[in-house]
Amino acid sequence: MVISMSNTSAETRKNILHLSGIIKRFYIGKPNELQILNGINLDVNEGEFVSIVGASGSGKTTLMNMIGLLDRPTEGKYIIDGVDIDDATDQELSYIRNQKIGFVFQTYNLVSKTNALKNVELPMLYAGVSKKERTERAVELLKLVEMEDRMKHMPEELSGGQKQRVAIARALANNPAIILADEPTGALDSKTGRTVMDLFHRLNREQGKTIVLITHSEELAEETSRIITLKDGNIIGERAGGSYDLS
Repeated sequence: MVISMSNTSAETRKNILHLSGIIKRFYIGKPNELQILNGINLDVNEGEFVSIVGASGSGKTTLMNMIGLLDRPTEGKYIIDGVDIDDATDQELSYIRNQKIGFVFQTYNLVSKTNALKNVELPMLYAGVSKKERTERAVELLKLVEMEDRMKHMPEELSGGQKQRVAIARALANNPAIILADEPTGALDSKTGRTVMDLFHRLNREQGKTIVLITHSEELAEETSRIITLKDGNIIGERAGGSYDLS
């Protein structure tokens, strides 16, 4: 079965991410000052499934940290879902991150001492959602990722693929503007990784979720609607992806 990408014109979609002239330096003012990002310009619109690819040392992780509000740019402008982060305090950034971004990491980042259901509830707890509402939504999301029969299991009782599906449910908890997925299949075997990627495609196709995938895999990147190639802190290429085959 081949599922093609959305044919909705990018011009008609809401802008979700706008990065303009993003520069990131470390050790500023010291002899070992290092510039990692060299003026990144990037726009992502609602409903897109975009991949960012590049070899080790290309700046992918630093760019992910900028997009995910885990770090601030040295220079440049970043607007996420209409919110300009230039003047945001650290507390405001934390709130924006909780509300606007759903993270999926290679290492899952589940809380080891609490079960799948509570892990999915966690972002909603930080957002002040009532216990009844967050439990109902967590159950709903675990059903969406086909983990309802494991909701009372602890992370150590789950396989890698099951942990990642719980992590995806958690990423959806606050209905974020984007899902930011950093090498989400990197710790999985090929069959399990395929299941996780299929889930991302369903979320994008059926629910219109905006997804930014950080990956070293050109094969996975080819499945996305747009591929951004990063090298030495610069975007050196951008091209359309294709469809993907589930048969």
